[in-house]
Amino acid sequence: MPAKRKPAPATAEHAPLQLEHFLPYRLSILSNTISQRIADDYQARYDISVTEWRVMAVLARFEGLSAREVAERTAMDKVAVSRALSRLVEAGRVHRGTHGGDKRRSVLSLTDAGWTMHDEVAPMARAREREVLARLDAEERVWLTRILDKLLAEER
Repeated sequence: MPAKRKPAPATAEHAPLQLEHFLPYRLSILSNTISQRIADDYQARYDISVTEWRVMAVLARFEGLSAREVAERTAMDKVAVSRALSRLVEAGRVHRGTHGGDKRRSVLSLTDAGWTMHDEVAPMARAREREVLARLDAEERVWLTRILDKLLAEER
């Protein structure tokens, strides 16, 4: 049986993380909570995952991306994006074509069925976003945007 170890003092660099105060954890919890509330609106109705919806939203904004470019724009795992794309192609929501004469590079776009679903889900997502942002006053919303833009710019 391993020996019991006393926790390091809270000020020590190797002390256990206080997750409730750790920025990446807090951002993840906030993101997951908001994303799941939005997902609740479309998952049962359309049987798609959060990853599939994000892929569709990116393709609606930037048609003709490759799977690698979708993964880069969403900062999602390439394998997760690939699986989501396979399901979306199989469901007839995304078309996978080739780039000009280069059969090695595929390009992705929403199909008519994909656009129909997007045009129903996007307003629901925007409504949920408005609900979250309504908790902040106008100045707080401006600051939130500035802070997020600054933090994201430094991470890329």
